[in-house]
Amino acid sequence: MKKLIVLAALIASTATTFAQTVDLRRKIEVTGIAEQEVTPDIINVSISLKEYLDGKKKVTISQLENQLEKAVAEAGIAKEDFTINSLSSWNYATEKKKNPDFLASKTYGIKFRDLNKFDQILSKVDAKGIQYTNIDSYDYSKINTVKNDLKLKALLAARDKAAFLVNGLGDKLGSALNIVENDNSSFPSPRNVMYMAKASMADAAAPESDVDFKKIKLSFQINAVFEIK
Repeated sequence: MKKLIVLAALIASTATTFAQTVDLRRKIEVTGIAEQEVTPDIINVSISLKEYLDGKKKVTISQLENQLEKAVAEAGIAKEDFTINSLSSWNYATEKKKNPDFLASKTYGIKFRDLNKFDQILSKVDAKGIQYTNIDSYDYSKINTVKNDLKLKALLAARDKAAFLVNGLGDKLGSALNIVENDNSSFPSPRNVMYMAKASMADAAAPESDVDFKKIKLSFQINAVFEIK
């Protein structure tokens, strides 16, 4: 008898717990999307310099580096926006000791906030010593502000869609029960932006670049669940 009472109590307790965990509220799940394209105002570019032979004379990496540093300073680029790959430089220096005929190369990173300065800088560097340049990444200075604005717009779009559908059934929209954010933004792919330097070039005229602005597409999707009252 005692066993039956205990079993009955256990069943009743389990049923009560199950009833408490089941959400019987009526709900609607919708998606809101907000998108915007922005033009990058920050472009990270890498420039690789390489020593070359001008007849029997070698134009050294130090000479090329001095030209680049001077051009960067004259263009008004902040010191923190101009970086040097010092590790590679150390490796090249070691190799040069082993092989006197070794032609050293070195890569630098420049953060441009005004792309007009790109050609300005290259025009002051010996073109024969420029191995290549490459766009490493794009960015937008106010990207966080735009992102936050789009997230809110996507959420409000989801709410308005849910309200429209629920009102069509004669019901009222309740509060949000769950919100999931998805970032579907896309950034332009890094790309090479000029030629590979040729030792046979007759002069040191600055190469023409084809740097252009690629749009950054910011897109946010909000999946939201609202209660139906």
